[in-house]
Amino acid sequence: MLARFAPMIYGPTLLFAFGEGALLPLLPVIAQDMGADLAQAALIASVLVVAQLVGNLPAGWAVSRIGERWTMVVAGVICLGGALGVILAPSLPLLAASVAGIGFCASAFGLARHAFMATRVPLHYRARSLSLLGGTFRLGMFLGPFAATALLAVFGDPHASAWFFAACLVALTLLVLFGRDPEEQLRAEGAIPQPPQRTSSREEVRDALADDTGESTTGAIPISERVGLLRTAWRHRGVLSRLGLTAATMSAVRGSRIYVLPLWAVSLHLEADAITLIVGIAGALEFALFYASGQVMDRFGRLWAALPSMLIMGGGFLALSFTHDLPGAVSLFVAAAVVIGIGNGLSSGILLTLGADVAPSADPAPFLGAWRTMTDAGGAAAPLIVAGVTAIAALPLATATIGVIGLLGALGFVRFIPRYA
Repeated sequence: MLARFAPMIYGPTLLFAFGEGALLPLLPVIAQDMGADLAQAALIASVLVVAQLVGNLPAGWAVSRIGERWTMVVAGVICLGGALGVILAPSLPLLAASVAGIGFCASAFGLARHAFMATRVPLHYRARSLSLLGGTFRLGMFLGPFAATALLAVFGDPHASAWFFAACLVALTLLVLFGRDPEEQLRAEGAIPQPPQRTSSREEVRDALADDTGESTTGAIPISERVGLLRTAWRHRGVLSRLGLTAATMSAVRGSRIYVLPLWAVSLHLEADAITLIVGIAGALEFALFYASGQVMDRFGRLWAALPSMLIMGGGFLALSFTHDLPGAVSLFVAAAVVIGIGNGLSSGILLTLGADVAPSADPAPFLGAWRTMTDAGGAAAPLIVAGVTAIAALPLATATIGVIGLLGALGFVRFIPRYA
């Protein structure tokens, strides 16, 4: 199936990540060209992350109601408006609103593909397929800054990256609109069932929404009427508050490396080219290991990818926190960056896979909206934790805090993956 529908499954993710990866590094530059100071530029760049976090729940509702394909089409049109808004915005508030629209639509694209893979990919290679989806996103985000650099060299205008993003969105929308839809094709071939009819009574729905027992619900919800977004989250509050919260710690640790490693390099007075080289090497290792993560999860189980990843990243951050004033601090920093990169690479696709494992198969989108909200919240909290602890104490203590969060997350995975997944 993946070979037949690869362009439709992975193409939209690659195009969106490629265009977004080209735009993100230059958003602060565009904001500063419009008169923003450093704090305002950082705020506008962070609006995208906040909007993506907020957009997960309505994205789950949209996918549940109109399907993956039309959700991506509508999101593509809205996101194209956001890209044009970045180009044409006459003021900083309108620029921030345009960036928020892009972040809002990013959650819709991610959730639409996640929901499709959760229900359509056979379990025995689900992890590999979702790791490949995560690797496709990483590839686009990895190549995007290089495209932005080339465009900036040719046109000398940071808005060129927004035009490039707009072109990617047009190609993406046309691909989704006119390409073979995997869901419709598989349904026509009889490989997947027709959508259920809404015949349940209100009383049956109320009975189905009984108190959560704390057990995993990986099969279909035993009703034929769609349960609402908030009711789905409430019904699965047990797995969300346990395994979902643990997954959020992984997202926080993974997100922290984006902020801790450059800050640590700056504190060691490294030059800009050395910083980008070290971070680039770590990023290359992360990308190189994405498929190995899926192989491990499918062959040996989800815990064998999640646990080593959290132990390696948590241990790497914790060890790094003690090296700042040691002889050879730069070499130790490079070693820690490599170790953390390896740990992050081993976790590729794990959050997507765990979400798919525990989502109700009949209507996974509302649950996945709540799941992705929790994991994205962990990633959004990472810079706040790093900045707050650094301001109160020092960068080494902030780094150690992230390491401790990683080790606590490892304990959570040991406890809850066997129970739910």
